[in-house]
Amino acid sequence: MREIFERRSVRKFAAREVEAEKLEAVLRAGMAAPSAGNQRPWEFYIVRDREKLEALSQISRYAGPVAAAPLAIVAVCDPAGKRFAEVAPIDMAICTEHLWLGAVSEGLGGVWIGVYPFEDRVKSANRILGIPAGQFVFSVLPLGYSAEEKAPEDRFDPARIHEM
Repeated sequence: MREIFERRSVRKFAAREVEAEKLEAVLRAGMAAPSAGNQRPWEFYIVRDREKLEALSQISRYAGPVAAAPLAIVAVCDPAGKRFAEVAPIDMAICTEHLWLGAVSEGLGGVWIGVYPFEDRVKSANRILGIPAGQFVFSVLPLGYSAEEKAPEDRFDPARIHEM
């Protein structure tokens, strides 16, 4: 459970490339996520192009870290023809968390940039990346080696537990 408790939002990245095998391990973690009816509604775009990273960093006031990362994994939802299309965004959230925990496991850092369900962000990100009609950008995970140290936090709060 180390990855769960050590995961922090990393917004500053070292000037160091992410090795191909580490990127593949992170993507494998994302694709290992459960989904309704095993529908796996995800596609992944690996963005390294500096102009595209800069453009993605402008889609919301929270997306700035994308410009500083060596790459970003963009998780795209393709709900078309899926048996449980209405819950595909939930599948995408689980997948994004798996990507993030996979990154921690590989010694990498990232921060979840929420795109969906914000229509303006989805339209901007889809346009920047040329996402096909019927699909939509769900999240952006800028990824790299952290340029900052962040200590784990204990967020356990027994007051939020209710037994019946």
